[in-house]
Amino acid sequence: MAIARRLFYGWVLVGVSAFIMAVGTVPLFQGMSVWFIVLEGQFGWTRTQLSLAFSLTRVEGSIMGPISGYLIDRLGPRRLVMVGLLIAGGGFLLMGRMQELWHFYASFVVISVGVGLGTWMPMMTVLNNWFNRNRSLAMALAMEGFLIGGVLLVPALAWAIDPDIPGRLGWRTTASVIGIFILVVAWPVSRMVRNTPEEYGQHRDGLPPRAETGPVAAGAEDFSYTWQEAVRTKTFWLMTIGHACSSIVIVTMMVHLGPMLHDRGISLQTVSWVLSTYIGVGAVFTLVGGYIGDRVPIRWPIFVFSSIQSGAIALLLLSDDFAMVFVFAVLLGIGFGGRTSLTTAIRGVYFGRKAFASITGVSMIPMNILLLAAPPFAGYMFDKTDSYMIPMATIAAVNLFGSSLFVFLGPPGKGGYTSPAADTERSAPAVVGAPGQPATAGDAVRLEGRPASIEAAETGETRNPA
Repeated sequence: MAIARRLFYGWVLVGVSAFIMAVGTVPLFQGMSVWFIVLEGQFGWTRTQLSLAFSLTRVEGSIMGPISGYLIDRLGPRRLVMVGLLIAGGGFLLMGRMQELWHFYASFVVISVGVGLGTWMPMMTVLNNWFNRNRSLAMALAMEGFLIGGVLLVPALAWAIDPDIPGRLGWRTTASVIGIFILVVAWPVSRMVRNTPEEYGQHRDGLPPRAETGPVAAGAEDFSYTWQEAVRTKTFWLMTIGHACSSIVIVTMMVHLGPMLHDRGISLQTVSWVLSTYIGVGAVFTLVGGYIGDRVPIRWPIFVFSSIQSGAIALLLLSDDFAMVFVFAVLLGIGFGGRTSLTTAIRGVYFGRKAFASITGVSMIPMNILLLAAPPFAGYMFDKTDSYMIPMATIAAVNLFGSSLFVFLGPPGKGGYTSPAADTERSAPAVVGAPGQPATAGDAVRLEGRPASIEAAETGETRNPA
């Protein structure tokens, strides 16, 4: 019992999050290129038709993102994990029985709804609740499930469904097995989720509760933006558009990298190893990015890592050498892995804790406009020009533009928490709550060894969210 009391359950939740990310997201998103090669060969569907399936999930995401964020904030992440995994498992069972293109679209949307409700958003909300000073690192470790799971499962998926090798499971049986497994683990895994540390007598980062008393200190830790306040800030829109522009690289590669390499005469199994290379490198640099993000102003590593993604695409387009394909995979893994946890953690850094899920869900509406358009645009341009040069160059340019938007974010301090390193961007904090000296947006107090920004609203002043 003494050991159990000393254990900070937040780190257990990191492992639970990694498992949920692996079983819920890898078979669909990381394995997408593999599925598309097989389905293109079996049904003769065009790449525009295939990539439209991903766009339908973005339409779903625009609708469900705010709804799932609202439900998470109201009902708690734990319930949403179980419901989402059950829906996702049912979607894979439907996929195993599809016969027509619309069946594919329908099953894809059902799986995406389940994944959206039960994986990334609720678990990132949980980690945002349990961590402050180690937020970026905790989210990075959780993302390892998505990445390491991809390294292991994508080649296994390619092996299982490869139509050129007789005796394999085939794509229908494989989809059904995945669905059954997700249904079986949904209940026990969801029971391990804990919404907040306070419900279990613990505190963020496993630190003891602060000794400070008084109205300002008491309100400091719990203050954060609502989603209505967040959308009125320039910060929200800069990070939302920047995140969307950097994400279109990965969502487009998820759909088209396999077919693109297959056109160069690369076998399905080798394609899976290229995918595993960028995912594996991404797994390493997710930890690197998480470590850096807790120690320097978070917007700068996001800019650098996101920009590397554009360089990777340029290399892929300008070189036909087989060895360069793996160099591309390494660069893409560095860029994607380095930024992936940071573009999630940054919302907690700037907007705080209580409405994290709602703010993230609302930000998915404009994000999904770009995510909806990019894969079909690439497929349509390929069908028209028999080349990926124009769409991929365009996506690289858009990504570079989005990367630059993070540079224009000011330091945190107008609501929400800040990472410990972000404090170095501000001048030394004034003494908050001193007689006759009301707190301002730039003031900070150090609680439990970490800074928490104090807004003028906490002392009765009018907030200026801009």
